[in-house]
Amino acid sequence: MIDFVNITFIDVLDILLVALLIYEFYRLIRGTSAMSIFIGIIFLYVVWIVVKALNMRLLSTILGQVLGVGVIAMIVIFQQEIRQFLLHFGNRYFAGRNKLKNRRRAWFRNEVAISQEALEEITAACQYLSETRTGALIVFRHKSSLDNFIETGDRIDAAVHRRLIENLFFKNSPLHDGALIMTQNRIVAARCILPLTDRADINPSYGMRHRAAIGISEVTDAEVVVVSEETGVISYVADGQITPMQSIAELRLKLENSYSK
Repeated sequence: MIDFVNITFIDVLDILLVALLIYEFYRLIRGTSAMSIFIGIIFLYVVWIVVKALNMRLLSTILGQVLGVGVIAMIVIFQQEIRQFLLHFGNRYFAGRNKLKNRRRAWFRNEVAISQEALEEITAACQYLSETRTGALIVFRHKSSLDNFIETGDRIDAAVHRRLIENLFFKNSPLHDGALIMTQNRIVAARCILPLTDRADINPSYGMRHRAAIGISEVTDAEVVVVSEETGVISYVADGQITPMQSIAELRLKLENSYSK
C-alpha cells in the first residue's frame, strides 16, 4: 500500500507523456472509421489492467496474449494513422528547430515568404475562378517537404500570374485536374495528386477537391485554397479544418497571416 501511494515526479511525467501520445493519436483518427477500433483496444487494455490487479491469472494471461499479438495487428490496421502521427510530430519538431533560424534569415536578408504582387495575382485569380465557377485546388508550401506530391504532377517552375493560374484550371486544359503547388513566389507544379482524408465527419456537400485539401493539410503544414466548381465558394484549409471565405479580402488576410507565423 505504501508503494502504491509513493508517486514520484518520474511517475507523473510518465503518465503525462502517455496521455499526450494518446491524445495526439486521438486527434488524428477522430471522425474516422479507425476511431471505433481505437476505443475497443483501449477498453481491452483497461480490462486487462483490472484483471491483473484482481489477480485473475487465466483471464489475465489470455488478454495479455491477445494484446501482445494485437500490437502487430494495430500496425497493420492503423498504418495510415501511424504514418500521419509520425509526420505530425516530425513536422512540429523541424518547424520548431528552424523557426528561430528562419526568422534570423528573414531579418538579415529582409526576406518575405510571399510578395504583395504574388498575393494580388493569386487573389485576383481566385476571384475570377469563383465568379466563373471553375474548380481549383492550390497548395501553399511552408516547412514540410512536398516533393513526393510534386513528382506526381508536371513541373512548371513559373512566376505567379493570374492568367497562368486561370488557364491551368480552365476545364479544357490538360493540367486542370489535380492540385497546383506553390512555394513562396513560384508556381512549382500542376496536376499533382494529393492524399484524400478518410474522415467520416466531413460535410457531404464537399467534393474530392475538399477531401484532398484536408488530406494534405493533415499530413503536412501546407495550407490550401479550394474553389468549388458547383458553388464557386472559396475555402481555406489548414490543419484539417475548412473555413469558407466570405470575401477576397478575407482570403488575402488568411494568406498574409499564414506566412507571417
